[in-house]
Amino acid sequence: MEGYTQICAVIWLAWVVSWNLAAFWRDRSTAEAPRNNYRGYFFLVVVGFMLTFGVFGWFSLPLWHVGRGLGWGMVGLTAASLLFTWWARLHMGRLWHGGVSRTAEHRVIQSGPFALVRHPIYTGLIAAVIAMAVLQGRPLAFAGAALFALGFTLKARLEERFLEDELPDYGPYRQRVRMIVPFVF
Repeated sequence: MEGYTQICAVIWLAWVVSWNLAAFWRDRSTAEAPRNNYRGYFFLVVVGFMLTFGVFGWFSLPLWHVGRGLGWGMVGLTAASLLFTWWARLHMGRLWHGGVSRTAEHRVIQSGPFALVRHPIYTGLIAAVIAMAVLQGRPLAFAGAALFALGFTLKARLEERFLEDELPDYGPYRQRVRMIVPFVF
């Protein structure tokens, strides 16, 4: 189990570094939701991430042994999920922003990963965290993944309200495409 977790940790680290470097590639916001509206969601995400990665892992024993197939499957899911976030980020281009905002040139993107789900970055991150929880196999890791998913789901709902107020095309798009899980939710 440990080797697969370390490989996933390296994949996550590469993602975090590259994502933060790419944060400079964006347009200036012209409208933003108050940060206080979603700071609590980030708290859920951070605590969930820490629990999932086993920061507090000594409190629970693994529920199963991670064999070769499951281990490599979760490494593959982690890599594919984080690549999915990059596909969405590149597809958004300079419209991306880490907060809840709109740029002067903002528009509803309905192609690429945005044809599958309205929040593909959150979809990829949640899937990658679930893969880590499976690798950990600990109850606290699954609780962490649930908190992580809840944090991003709540932030997505806040974004939905904001974008519907800011972009007239968002309502019809919202009715056609699922929020986080294709064809389901």
